[in-house]
Amino acid sequence: MSRSTGVPVRTIRFYCDEGILEPRRTTGGHRVFDADEAVDRLVLIRRLRALGLGLAAIVDVLAGAVSIAEAVAAERASLDSELARLTWRRAALLAVEQAPPTERSGRLELLATVTDRRHAQDEIQTFWRRMLTPMRPEIFDGFVSMNLPDLPPEPDPRQIVAYAELVTLITDDGFRTAMSEQIWRTEPALIRDRAALLTHVAAACESAGHRLLEGTPPNPGSELDRFVDAHATARGQRDTPEFRRRLLLSGTDCRIQRYWKATGAIITTSTSGAALDWLDEALRRSAEPH
Repeated sequence: MSRSTGVPVRTIRFYCDEGILEPRRTTGGHRVFDADEAVDRLVLIRRLRALGLGLAAIVDVLAGAVSIAEAVAAERASLDSELARLTWRRAALLAVEQAPPTERSGRLELLATVTDRRHAQDEIQTFWRRMLTPMRPEIFDGFVSMNLPDLPPEPDPRQIVAYAELVTLITDDGFRTAMSEQIWRTEPALIRDRAALLTHVAAACESAGHRLLEGTPPNPGSELDRFVDAHATARGQRDTPEFRRRLLLSGTDCRIQRYWKATGAIITTSTSGAALDWLDEALRRSAEPH
């Protein structure tokens, strides 16, 4: 058997002891194999082992519980996950290595808090799901595709640092408060239907995003009117100069700017943060005395 298959005798004995191969025993205790069946079985085991499949998966294949294609697909999926972890780790090591000496300690501290790509992505999505709780699922899915960056298969150090910055910010209570204020604005207790407000604000942001990509400067217009009307309607009020002044933010928290800058470092499309900045500037100009 060993000469026929190239599998060491010790390994064949191990497979027998584990029940993977089932020879008969002679009265003298010697193992006797069915030549064709045992050789085919052992060759298959050797080939699957060469691809890195574990014995448990191979036993399932031999027992007919799974096909070779299914077992190989499962192993490939496991390998993909491991490769993702390794590429994250490599990029993080490079980010620390390439940091200026004066920034290396801070970067090491930042990256040490985010060691798993999938966990980091889940944390960011959970943050926004809680922040936008009333948002309808289809609208939220659109927000996710636009604003929750998914790192490329081989992220560079700059993107890893940006991702770590996002995860660090969403754990900051002050940031969460500032982001909530940017979303709900003035007199949030008066908002009658938060889900409807978010839907209409999302539409206004989408329009503003198009203007932003076109390079159109932020000026009063239909995009701003939709944004203001969404807030006014949600509160049962009218769009007036006074309401526009109250809708203005007193100032943009620097942590929010950092968050959207980090998001922009990973994705190439316009973000909701950039669209809101465009609308805020347009709102500021519309509220200025003429």
